[in-house]
This record gives sequence, structure tokens and C-alpha cells, in this order.
Amino acid sequence: MHAPSHQAHGRFVAKMFADIVPMYDGLNTVFSLGIDSLWRKRLARAVAARPGDCVLDVAAGTLKVSAVLRVMYPETKVLAMDFCRPMLEKGLAGGGLGPQHIFLPAVADALALPLADNSVHAITVAFGLRNMRPRQEALHEMFRVLKPGGKLCVLELGSTQERIMLGIYNMYLERIMPAVAKAFFRRKGAYRYLAESIAAFPPAHAVKEEMEAAGFCQVTFSRMTAGIVCLHEGMKHAPCCPGC
Repeated sequence: MHAPSHQAHGRFVAKMFADIVPMYDGLNTVFSLGIDSLWRKRLARAVAARPGDCVLDVAAGTLKVSAVLRVMYPETKVLAMDFCRPMLEKGLAGGGLGPQHIFLPAVADALALPLADNSVHAITVAFGLRNMRPRQEALHEMFRVLKPGGKLCVLELGSTQERIMLGIYNMYLERIMPAVAKAFFRRKGAYRYLAESIAAFPPAHAVKEEMEAAGFCQVTFSRMTAGIVCLHEGMKHAPCCPGC
């Protein structure tokens, strides 16, 4: 019996990220011209966590966002989860972080989070939503574990279904990024997949509709760096939330 396509996709993506772990953070900095750290800080600020809150970082990768959350909100608990174990291990080994800093680094699939209903105050996802299939199932799962009044903050690259920076961004992703990755790191295939996943990711207004379909209210999005990156935010309705 053949595995469902979304399971096969998950295994493929996990292996791909495991293969590029040694160069992942460095390439992100190179390809973003160093702006990626500012994007992560913007994502963390959007969380607006309070002392005692529990924040779940989904698709945590090498724990870059988790680390920013711990610095910005030292009195919160940060749960870091990713389905690629080598990425988490790289973050723990190389970032000066350990279990005492990240409350629960765990291998987990965003489609089946090992958490109870209504258990976390906020969720962050940085550059991971486009890798989740079916995406609507992942959004429903994140909605499930959020407490009423909780917030989902998603940082994602702009879709090449939109023309960004007069098409320069589109050409950069489709041609330049894979070529550079192949020339210097012999990983053209992995970065070609990343470019293709961005091309397949829907425009911001469609992501807003998907979040609303999953149950989120007060859904907004804001474009950064001329639309290269978009920050999506949505709330899980609470009894006191008007209009939800």
C-alpha cells in the first residue's frame, strides 16, 4: 500500500532539511542579505507574550525564533517543535541553548501536535507553513492547541504568484538562488524545492482566507521588505471577542 501523498511529502521535506542542516543558517543569512534576523524579531514582537505565557514555536528548525522569544520574553515558556530532528539538534548544539532555555524541544509534526486542546497562549511559524500539507489541516491543528484568546503569528516569504519588486524577486528565487546553492554548496535540488514551494504558496489575501476558514478571527497580514516577507496574524476567538 502506498503512503498518502502528504506523508510522503513530509518524509521528503524532513530528509531534505536534514541534508542541508550544516549550511542552512548561513545560507539564509546570505540569501536574505542579513535581514532575516530583523524579520524574526518582528515576528516575536507580534506575539506580545505576557509573563507566564506558553509560546509554541512550530517548524522551529534550528531554534532561531525560539531563541529570540526567550530573550524578548524571559518569563515565558517556549515549546519548540519541528519534524526534522537534525535541525533541532543543530540549534541546541550551536546556539547556546539547552533544555533549560527551551522548555520542550521536541520532534513533532504540525499535522499532529502532541499537545492538549487549548494549551498554549501563542504560536509562531517562521518560513514553515508552506511546507505543511495539507496546509488547512495544519492550521486547524494549531487552532486546536491555542487557548481562547490566543494568537497565531506566521512569517512567510511572499508568493511568486504575485509580482514582487517588478519581478526581480521572482527571478531571484527561480534562477539565482538555486544556481548559487549549486555552485557553492552542491545543494541546488534542495533550494530549487524551496523556490518551488514559494511559487506554490498562495498570495497573502488567500492565506488570510485559509486562516479564517480554520476558525481564526481578526486575521491580518502586513508586508515587509517590499513584499518579500509577509507577517500573518490571527486570533482564536474568546467569549469576550466581539464580532467573532
